Amino acid sequence: MTSSLELRNITKIFPDQNSGHAITAVENMSFSVKAGELVAVVGPSGCGKSTILNMVSGLYGATHGEVLIDGEVVTGTRPEVGFMLQKDLLLPWRTIVKNVEFGLEEKKMTRAERRERAMEELARMKLAEFADKYPHQLSGGMRQRAALARTLVIQPDIILLDEPFSALDAQTKLVLQRHFARTIAESGVTCVLITHDLNEAVIMADRVVVMSGRPGTVVDEFPIELGNRQDPLARSLEPQAGVYVKRLFDTLHLENQAA
Repeated sequence: MTSSLELRNITKIFPDQNSGHAITAVENMSFSVKAGELVAVVGPSGCGKSTILNMVSGLYGATHGEVLIDGEVVTGTRPEVGFMLQKDLLLPWRTIVKNVEFGLEEKKMTRAERRERAMEELARMKLAEFADKYPHQLSGGMRQRAALARTLVIQPDIILLDEPFSALDAQTKLVLQRHFARTIAESGVTCVLITHDLNEAVIMADRVVVMSGRPGTVVDEFPIELGNRQDPLARSLEPQAGVYVKRLFDTLHLENQAA
């Protein structure tokens, strides 16, 4: 079952141990993500984008406001939420298949069942033949595909993506964006993508949310009305894609000037 997500008037304040003053990371921020939708969030560095993902995942709570999944307030980590980061964080002492199995080890499954599920995801990522290799034996793009397999194997309803492609070279990034887009569309999961790449936001997302500088809040939000989300490369060639990127650039440029 795919889940919906809502951030309702979220504020997050962190104490600063050095100065003794509090730091407001995000303030009175609201947006929602429909079931099965991919929403990209962009904004200046330090505006609280990763803070939002940490609150959605339940790693820590909001100071004010609420995060809701399917209308239920998030009060801690939840098994239906998967998290994928810029670094693949694969365990170097485990084989690829054992890394993918890791998220299943707390579930009531036999060893054979875990192996079968992990191999299914690796096959979908075109990594089945590398199941018994170790992370250092794979390229960066292959490791990110393995990390996606590890995220999807737990069958999450929501996936949170914190710049998952930013460490890759341009060619690998394009290939992985396309592979990822197809896989996510087939899975039907709900996604929030944090990215600094404005073009990536446009070609990957159904909708883009633009944040202000710190304390972060929503300053713009609009749907991406391009073709099939499963093919980011084709989307990037549509004339309207450039119009969307310019809108994002202009909005963020004004925000940086204001800062």
